[in-house]
Amino acid sequence: MIHPIPSGTRDVLPDEMRELRAIGERVRTVFDAAGYGEVYTPALEYESTLVPSAPPPAYRLFDDQGEVLVLRSDMTVPIARIVGTRYLDADPPLRFCYLAHAYRGVRPQRGQSREFLQAGVELIGPPGAVGTAEALTVLCAALDAAGLAEYRIGIGDASIYPALLDGFGVPSEARAPLLQELVTRDFVGLQREVDALGISQEAASALLRIPQIRGGREILDGEVGAAGKALEGLRDLYDHLSPDVAGRLIFDLGLLRSLGYYTGALFEVYDPMLGVPIGGGGRYDDLLAHYGRSLPAVGFALNIERLHIALMGEERGGQR
Repeated sequence: MIHPIPSGTRDVLPDEMRELRAIGERVRTVFDAAGYGEVYTPALEYESTLVPSAPPPAYRLFDDQGEVLVLRSDMTVPIARIVGTRYLDADPPLRFCYLAHAYRGVRPQRGQSREFLQAGVELIGPPGAVGTAEALTVLCAALDAAGLAEYRIGIGDASIYPALLDGFGVPSEARAPLLQELVTRDFVGLQREVDALGISQEAASALLRIPQIRGGREILDGEVGAAGKALEGLRDLYDHLSPDVAGRLIFDLGLLRSLGYYTGALFEVYDPMLGVPIGGGGRYDDLLAHYGRSLPAVGFALNIERLHIALMGEERGGQR
């Protein structure tokens, strides 16, 4: 007799569970040493507490009062809620970390999970390059402690492409398809959407060329028109990093993430053993105002199961 489980979920058996727990503990030890206090929030949140830019929930249900509940889709929004309700008078910086499951509305037939284990931090208060540099430093320390060796961090800025669109006068109603093509890294689709705008050849060329620029620190000295302020911020960030962290970076002027609350620097973790990001994060300086306290913030989350797969891949590669 077959007893199915919900699409996009899976059972984790003892051998793998021991390994996942060990990875989580190594990462959590780094967070604790860096001064981040661990929090845990309810898996269920009221749907009314979510902001439109939050990840779409995978599951909705009703409580006995008829209120709509959702399973949390990340930990950033619940921690923002905590800051706005439990830390209204606390002086920043505030440092939080977590190891918890999250649930996303994805297409599981493509091999993506609806339920996954995340470990991450949220740094509330320090603005700009100072805060982002701390988050990246903690991120690298956590990956090093987990034992990952070959990882790189792609880094960009969520304001680059919107600034270009502003500079070329692209109307707001035409922007969503362009940004979605960048999120999925579909540059063929991006060209189709740009061609449909009916803008000048020079503007169209820039909208296609700039987001494909990737490389080291030297690319930040290029000419990108209206996005120059974002590149200035990335240069400032680079100057705040230690050489071992800076050496892990790949600057990517077309990097965008599916979460809509990012406002500035954003990043993703890559490893050659895995074809999808292991984790990511960025600045979300406007999100906390929605919950009653306007403070700049930055954070990241690692997918522990993907990190486990990458570690196993590196281990097998080293044995050959």
